Formats: sequence, C-alpha cells, structure tokens
Amino acid sequence: MMVPPVRKFNTVLAAMAGIVIAAGASSGRADTYNIDAVHSSVVFKIKHLNTSNFYGRFNDVSGKIELDEKDLSKSSVEFTIKTDSVDTNNEKRDQHVKGPDFLNTKQFPTITFKSTKVSKSGENKYAVDGEVEMHGEKKPLSVTVEQVGSGKDMKGSDIFGAEAKFTLKRSDFGMSGMQKALGDDIEVIVSVEAGKAGAAEVK
Repeated sequence: MMVPPVRKFNTVLAAMAGIVIAAGASSGRADTYNIDAVHSSVVFKIKHLNTSNFYGRFNDVSGKIELDEKDLSKSSVEFTIKTDSVDTNNEKRDQHVKGPDFLNTKQFPTITFKSTKVSKSGENKYAVDGEVEMHGEKKPLSVTVEQVGSGKDMKGSDIFGAEAKFTLKRSDFGMSGMQKALGDDIEVIVSVEAGKAGAAEVK
C-alpha cells in the first residue's frame, strides 16, 4: 500500500521531532532532587561515661541533590540541619545540648554540608567530598554515599533514597566540654529520601 506524499512527509517530520526530543532528554543535564524532610533522618551516637552508647537525632533537615549520572562532575549535594531540632528524648538534656556548652543553637542555628566533588566509588556507591560547617567551624569531610533504592512516589514522580555514615570529632568544632563524661567521637547516620524537583510533596 502506497503512503500519500504529504502524509509520508508528515510521518518523517514526526519521527525527526521524536529524535530531537529524545536527544534533549538525554543531554546530560543534572536533575534536581529536593530532600524530603518527612522521610529523611539524621541520627547520632556518642559514648556516655565510657560505658554505653547514647543515641539522638535531629528532626529538621533540608537540602537538594543535583544528579547527573552521565557526568558526575556536574553533580552536587547541599544539606542543612536546624540545630534547634536536636532531640535526645529528654527536654532538660535537650536544653543543655542546645546551650553554649555544646551546639549553642542561638548563635549557630544550622549545620551545613556542601559538596565540592562527587564521583563513583562502586556499585550504587558514590564518594562525596565537601565541607561541613558546625558551631562556627568549617572542616573538610569525605563520605561514602550508598544509594539504597529508587522508584516512584504515590503520584508517580521519581524518588530515590541514599545513606551515609561517618564520624566527627566534636572537639574539632570547638565543643570540648565534658570530655570525661562524653566521648569526643560522634558517629552520624544521614539517611535521605529525595524527590525530583517540581514533584508534589507526599506526606
């Protein structure tokens, strides 16, 4: 069966348009993912009286991830923790941790991390180098980030989960009080869920 010339020409144009659109979609531009605070966690562990491990958390986190899987050099991570959201499951202790002996949340309301380099380090693993700012001090920090999974949210938008574990010395950030009672090392777990920018937040 012969295709009429005009119809055939229109079919060719449609095919060409599809190729152009597909090429644009795979141009390597980084996708922006916003961290979902409702489904993300920051948990920390510190030694108490050299006897037991004590766990706490921060309840207010935010940030974004620029992810270019074809060119990771164009990828970046920004993460912010509100220090006033520290939660040790004891109000009196929370107030002490928020005070000048430790976080001094009135003077230093946030802990931030900004990446300077992102690279592949294994299957579903990334090496992320950057700088953490806490308690008025800036220090380099390199972490391994593992992609836990990916999928769609309840509205069909792209999401993925990632987790990093690392250790900070509180004395490096000017918090050297109560060294006999509390350990200097703070072990941290950051677990985030992030959704592609523009997607409606799912509660």
